[in-house]
Amino acid sequence: MTMRSLLSNHSHYVETFQVFLKKSTEHQCMLDFIHKKLPQLISSISNGKTDINILSVGGGSGEIDLEILARLQSEYPGVIIHTDVIEPNAEQINSYKECVAKAPDLKNMKFTWHKETSLEYENRIMDSKEMGKWNFIHMIQMLYYVKDMPATIRFFHSLLEPGAKLLIIVVSGCSGWAKLWKKYGPRLPLNDLCLYISSADIEEMLDGSGLKYQTYELPSDMDITDCFTEGSKTGELLLDFLTETCNFSKTAPLDLKDELIEDLKKPEYGERRGCRGMMDVRTNHSHGLIPWQLRLFPSFLPSFLPSFLPSFLPSFLLSFLSLYFPV
Repeated sequence: MTMRSLLSNHSHYVETFQVFLKKSTEHQCMLDFIHKKLPQLISSISNGKTDINILSVGGGSGEIDLEILARLQSEYPGVIIHTDVIEPNAEQINSYKECVAKAPDLKNMKFTWHKETSLEYENRIMDSKEMGKWNFIHMIQMLYYVKDMPATIRFFHSLLEPGAKLLIIVVSGCSGWAKLWKKYGPRLPLNDLCLYISSADIEEMLDGSGLKYQTYELPSDMDITDCFTEGSKTGELLLDFLTETCNFSKTAPLDLKDELIEDLKKPEYGERRGCRGMMDVRTNHSHGLIPWQLRLFPSFLPSFLPSFLPSFLPSFLLSFLSLYFPV
């Protein structure tokens, strides 16, 4: 059988992602950031307006989006929040809508969903010449699935209102996950638009533009013990998610599978905690942790008014949170 990108089967992707969430503390890490750091970073995006426009690129099933919106609602009581969600997966959109329907307090919030990729959205907007402006744009764990990462970031950055912010989340360049991709990416499937990029690639692009930044870290971890149990369904799904490969255990050459699993046992990728195997999701310290790094960047806009470009960068099992602040 030929190896295929995980994105080639949306239902299987959702299944692997759910297992990843159960075995990691990634969402809790994001929630910590949303509750403790995000409020001060979004304190100026409304500019006194009675409406705020939010664009979620790759909004998934909506759990994290709704947490972000709750913080916005708390920060701007009484302000109407318009949220447009770009998401190509119909199952995820349905889950998102279910989350909205069950949410207890979504006063003054309006939602519009677009079943399309970020590129399809970009092409549609460019063709229509309706270049709407946004107060807050976030792109969480989706830049692996675009044809041109720099062009994608530039396009969405161009949609920011003065004082607005862009948030990006991707795997950290210092994480065990990024190390795994760097070593094995050339041997993993590159079809179906899966790019093995990390925060290091985004940082290189931003540094090339002369952008400055600061870093914050939030800890998180992931239990990969099941990856070492032959025949474990959970382990197979985790390996699929880690390699971004559909049915990796069944379709990967035996030498590739064995080598990768052996590497996951090494200190540069993870550690043992008693009888558990933990993936290394560090940035620069604390084995077995996933630091999320928050970077603050200036952005170059034609106007001299202050504006913010945030970017969230997750890490491998380390995740970076990066916020870029346009000047």
